[in-house]
Amino acid sequence: MKRHPIAKWIAAAAAVCLVLTGTAMADTIKLGVAGPHSGDLASYGIPTVKAAELVVKDINAAGGVNGKMVELLVEDDVCKPEIATNTATKLVSQGVNVVLGHICSGATKAALGIYKSANIIVMSPSATNPALTQSGDYPNFYRTIASDDAQARLEVDFALDTLKVKKIAVLHDKGDYGKGLAEFAKKFLEADNRAELVLYEGITPGAVDYSAVVQKIKRSGAEAVIFGGYHPEASKLVTLMRKKKMDIYFISDDGVKDDTFIKVAGEYAEGVYATGPKDVANNPMTIKAVKEHKDAYGEDPGAFFENAYAAALALLNAIEQADSTDYDAIANALHNDLVDTPLGKIKFDERGDAIGVGFSVYQVQGGQYVEVK
Repeated sequence: MKRHPIAKWIAAAAAVCLVLTGTAMADTIKLGVAGPHSGDLASYGIPTVKAAELVVKDINAAGGVNGKMVELLVEDDVCKPEIATNTATKLVSQGVNVVLGHICSGATKAALGIYKSANIIVMSPSATNPALTQSGDYPNFYRTIASDDAQARLEVDFALDTLKVKKIAVLHDKGDYGKGLAEFAKKFLEADNRAELVLYEGITPGAVDYSAVVQKIKRSGAEAVIFGGYHPEASKLVTLMRKKKMDIYFISDDGVKDDTFIKVAGEYAEGVYATGPKDVANNPMTIKAVKEHKDAYGEDPGAFFENAYAAALALLNAIEQADSTDYDAIANALHNDLVDTPLGKIKFDERGDAIGVGFSVYQVQGGQYVEVK
């Protein structure tokens, strides 16, 4: 068996010089990167672009994929479904071979049909809506993060087993991601007699004032809030709750486990819980990737960086192992060939979910998220 450049690079894990990507090159492997690169949720999408840049830099320096350089095609969807369809159409028209993205579940769902029609495999580091893999509608979709049913299960178990609360309010932002997670949390709570679901309600994303729903939470007597959604709404809710002296638990998801939430909520972020991908800081590949990021960009990586780094490696390794950009050949490699990543050695089950990945609970302590052991 020949020794592939990606395998050589992974084994060596060596620092390499910068190789330009994203420019027009003849006979290249085209890796699309789609997500929010502007707007309120850009902090979720930009880390994926940087992860792709670092992976492609190293792989191209090691000889590329089966002798071909990798070209990045980066497109912004602002995490909006109506824009994501245009983003997907543009990437397809540019001849993309595989896509890293999208980031938000709603945008991902909107784009997947376009990629499916074009026989293009898509892998997200962050789209957690269970139906994306479990419905069977999108056999071209893969992800390097666990789905929201697992995330909601962890949040409910943490509230019941660790925090010992008896009354819980569940809120969501009415989106595919937030509402989907909240529905699972509601389902798990109603199946468990240890706590009462005292409020279940959707809020309007982008609203200036959430006083009415905060008052409902207060009147409900909730000892904890489980919120499905993203950091802009969560920061407003938490800030208003704390200003009204509501010292109850706030538990949210990986849409909130982001430094931007802490920066916006400030002192009111302290004590907030959020689930997110398991801490892989001690993985040697994570250490290498984080160092590369700091060297290249002068700062620590942001949300879903390790998941995106793993997805970029998995996609390009599958093309190399298949020695082809054929859809079926890439899919076969993703399901059967293990690849070393910051998440560990991974491959994908028949639905497209990465085997062995999961979530942990984190808490804001001293201005940063700390994994709760």
